[in-house]
Amino acid sequence: MSEGMIKITVIDREDQSHELEAPTDMNMNIMELCKAYDLPVEGTCGGMALCSTCHCYIQTDHELNKATEDEEDMLDQAFFVEDNSRLGCQLKLKDELDGLVIKLAPV
Repeated sequence: MSEGMIKITVIDREDQSHELEAPTDMNMNIMELCKAYDLPVEGTCGGMALCSTCHCYIQTDHELNKATEDEEDMLDQAFFVEDNSRLGCQLKLKDELDGLVIKLAPV
């Protein structure tokens, strides 16, 4: 793995696991990474936490940034919300997320 790259595993809605190489030097987020790999994440609002089409479940115990009030408000309106729910657009790719595993939420 080259410097500035981490591995993120995304489990899609058919329970297929995808190990993705993710750059940490491009200010990308999980939603953008999924879209770059053509995974079924809509990201309708463009990453503004105004929809929940990038809703995912965190499967590992990584230390994540705290959800913003906007993200929490959006999750309050989303379907299938669990304790480990987050919006992929609010999770920036950084070195500390190496090895993160997420599962895409049902739509």
